[in-house]
This record gives sequence, structure tokens and C-alpha cells, in this order.
Amino acid sequence: MRIGIDASCWWSRRGFGRFTRELLIAMFEEERGHEFYLFVDRPPEPEMLRPNIHIVQVELSQHVTEAAVAEGSRSVKDIWAFTRSVSKYPLDVLFFPAVYSWFPAPLRLPMVVTLHDAIAEHFPDLIFPDKKGRLLWSLKMKLARWQASRIMTVSEAAKKEIVEYLHIKPDVIDVVSEAADPRFKPMLDVDERLAARKRASLPGEVRLIVYVGGLAPHKNIPGLLNGLSQAVERGGIDDVHLALVGDLDGDGFHSHYEELKEIVQADSRLIDRVHFTGFVSDDDLVTLYSDSLAVTLPSFSEGFGLPAIEAMACGVPVLASSAGSIPEVVGDAGLYFDPHKVEQITNAIHQLATDRDTLNDLRLKASQRAAQFTWSKAAKLAFDCLEGAVGKQ
Repeated sequence: MRIGIDASCWWSRRGFGRFTRELLIAMFEEERGHEFYLFVDRPPEPEMLRPNIHIVQVELSQHVTEAAVAEGSRSVKDIWAFTRSVSKYPLDVLFFPAVYSWFPAPLRLPMVVTLHDAIAEHFPDLIFPDKKGRLLWSLKMKLARWQASRIMTVSEAAKKEIVEYLHIKPDVIDVVSEAADPRFKPMLDVDERLAARKRASLPGEVRLIVYVGGLAPHKNIPGLLNGLSQAVERGGIDDVHLALVGDLDGDGFHSHYEELKEIVQADSRLIDRVHFTGFVSDDDLVTLYSDSLAVTLPSFSEGFGLPAIEAMACGVPVLASSAGSIPEVVGDAGLYFDPHKVEQITNAIHQLATDRDTLNDLRLKASQRAAQFTWSKAAKLAFDCLEGAVGKQ
């Protein structure tokens, strides 16, 4: 097949950017005789330079990763530039690894669009800072769903929400799970652990609970902070700190960093215990995962929860919300709580920090669970989805 791919999200630092990079690299490494046409808005990365890959660089007024966000919008001229470029090539199918960068394509062309979740439809007031953003998102989603031959998503839980909130038939939705990059494995070097903490402005002699991701309202960081404060009040965990890792400004998406900072500064149990690191490199992220007591995902919903898989690959258990995809991904390697009940968050934090048997048991299960997810498996499922879209036409 001649597979066209919108690869403009390759450069995003969000989860769908990592999904784009890792899945495409795995697809390139599959020997199926396909040709790839990558439509990008920047010079190609080294991983893209292969004999069976054609690079089509589209000139835009603003990079897609800067414009196609909750707090912005792409110009009609830039969208049309992608549409026009795609129409010049004899493609068999067009693939969008993320709906965020979707653009219209010739109607004759089979299309696969990836919807990572239906969180924007489930919790619109928590996702969009204004009505304009919500309206533009709704319009884009309607057009993308109308033109898509098949929908790809990343978990059975996400598929269920897409059916419920977007009213898409389940038989046109294919699940392609995510995985951890091979670089995510236990980092045991003590000096490197201390160096990574120093680069992230984290104290050296404490136990860390690590959160990785955006600071959007649906991530339920206030619930996590309240749970930690109450766990500290119970006693016995004075050396436990929380590292909130991720872009403070939201990288173009809704962030309530200022509100979170106010919560921390107003609580004497949190003010010296909670650390906003900002963005960290993947190498430092591997080390911070490996050096942590646990990684936490307190969200009201997740499409997949990639930090959970990455942490488990480093041998670290997960303090996890029982909502959305997280139980499906984490399995028995997590300690769960209802994200709407602060007391349950408190109990989970306190138990993991004080019960060594529970901690050791979950650590053992973490690596075993992560090994069940690979990008090679994901690539095979993605090809099945693309071939299904072509066969449908």
C-alpha cells in the first residue's frame, strides 16, 4: 500500500506526540513492502529517512503543534495547504495518528483517524477555557468522523467512551494499545539518580511520588494534593514528596498551574513537599521513574495512561484512579482509588508509603505487566486497521 501519514504531531511533547513517534517508527520497521508518504511541517527527523519513505514538507504560517491546541486554532490557509499537498499523491489510504491535526482530504481517499479518548466530550468544561475552543473542536470532530473510514483508539475503555459520547458504531473502531519505549527500564545508578533530581530541582533525600502529564482540570491534581495533605497528617510519611512533571503552561492546552500553586502555598503540609519540575527530558524521566516510590495517575478519565506503562517498565508501581482506561492498562500492578473520593486517595498514598510488602509485591508485578505491551504489536494492529479501511472502499 501507499500509506499517507499526517506526521505533524511527531514534534508534540504531549502523549499523542509520543504515540505518533513510537507507532510510526514501529510501523517503518515492519517489513510489509509498503510505501509511506509523510506529510510534515518541519524538516524530517533521522528516523524518517528510509528508502521506502517519501517526505512531503508543507509550508505553513504556524507549526501544527502550536496552532492545533485547545487555546488556539489553525488558519484556513494552513489547513488547505495540507489538503492540497495530499491530493497530489496517488495514496491508497491516509492515516492521522491524532485527530488534533486532522484536515480534509479528497473524498475518494480511505481515511483512518485516531481518537485517543472522548474526554473533551465527557468533560467539556474541564478541557476548554472558552466557548470558541469548544465550538471549533466540535466542528473538527464532526468533519473528521464523517470522513473517516475507520477509527483507531488506544484502549477498550476509550472505545467504550467514544461509542457513548460520540455515537460512533463499535464495529468501525479498532484498538491499538500503546507501549513503553525500550529506553524505559530500571536505572540503578545512584549518581545518575541524584543528578537527575538535581536537574529537576528535586531534593535528594526523600521518597518521591511522581506525576507526569498536563496540569489540566480533568487530571484531578487538586484531589491528589488534598489526598497527600491528609496522608501526611496521619503521620509516618514525612519523607514522602510529590513531583509534578510536565509543561507548566500546558503547551497550548488548558492548564491550571496558578490555581494548583495557590493550593500548595496555602497548605503547610504541602508547601515544601510538592515540586513543579516543568518539562524534563526522556533520559531524566527514565531516572525519575526508576527512583520513585510510585507514579500516580489521579485523572477523572484517561484514554490510555502512557506514564503508567513507562513507569511499570522501570519497575515502579502505580497509584491509580479507577476511572477510564487505567485499570485496563495497569492491571494488578496498581493500587486503585476512586478519583472523586479524597479519602481513598489518602488511603492509597499512606498504604503504599508504609506497607513494604504491598510495595514490593506491586514492584514485582509492574515489570511483568509492562512487558505485555509492545510497539511491535501495536504496529501490526495499526496495519490491520489501515488495510481494513482500504478494503471497505
